[in-house]
Amino acid sequence: GNPLACAIAVASLRLLLAGPWRERVSSIEAQMQRELEGLLHNKAVADVRVLGAIGVVELKAAPKDPGALQAKLVDLGVWIRPFGTLIYIMPPYVITKRQLSQLTSAIAEVVSAGIELVEET
Repeated sequence: GNPLACAIAVASLRLLLAGPWRERVSSIEAQMQRELEGLLHNKAVADVRVLGAIGVVELKAAPKDPGALQAKLVDLGVWIRPFGTLIYIMPPYVITKRQLSQLTSAIAEVVSAGIELVEET
């Protein structure tokens, strides 16, 4: 591999391990769980999963127009790209509570506003 890239990777890992990353991940996980779990009651949502710093809202079917869904999220000030039936986020460990709430609120808003899904055959 590239020696410069390897040195940067090692420095990045040292920086991560020197900080309270476990506490940050636990805090992110708890906040995402609190802020996304209410979406389980939405008729378009199949499941909500949170594990560490990964939050997933699984829709019952893929959105008919994923581009329009992404555009709505961008209009709300967040860059979240839906993937198939999943709307997921993997925020950085240094995210603030306010920034994380902006992500989860945007997801909740677009899901609550109604998403036209591909009809299953």
